Formats: sequence, structure tokens, C-alpha cells
Amino acid sequence: MNNLKVNCYSGHTYAEEPRSFVWEGVEYEVEEIEKAWLEPGERHFRVRTRDNKLFKLCYNEMEGQWSLTELIRS
Repeated sequence: MNNLKVNCYSGHTYAEEPRSFVWEGVEYEVEEIEKAWLEPGERHFRVRTRDNKLFKLCYNEMEGQWSLTELIRS
């Protein structure tokens, strides 16, 4: 079960810019998109939240699903 819900800005395509997400019952607001890149069939974003955590969000266009990885600051 996917317990991730992403709220994003969508202009002429879906998932142009994530704004916030709910993960494991906690809502995180995106303070900054540090990096965004495209791979075949996927949109990737490295984001920093308001509480200074780093995450990688990935939107799979074929499955219509988001995935999330928490990143550790080095």
C-alpha cells in the first residue's frame, strides 16, 4: 500500500513541481526544490522540507504513482 500523497503544481503537464506531501501520516511542506531531472517515464525531484529534511520524490508516469526516499545530509 502506498502511504504517500503528493500535492503538486501542474501546468501543461502533471507533476511539474511538488509543493507538499504526506508520508506516514506526517505532512511535509517543500521549502526548496534543490534539483529536478527527467528520466525515461519518470520525473525526479530532490527537495528540502521546511524542517530541513531532504527527500527524493519520483513520479512514475506509466504507473501514475509517486515514490519517496529520505536522504541523509552529508
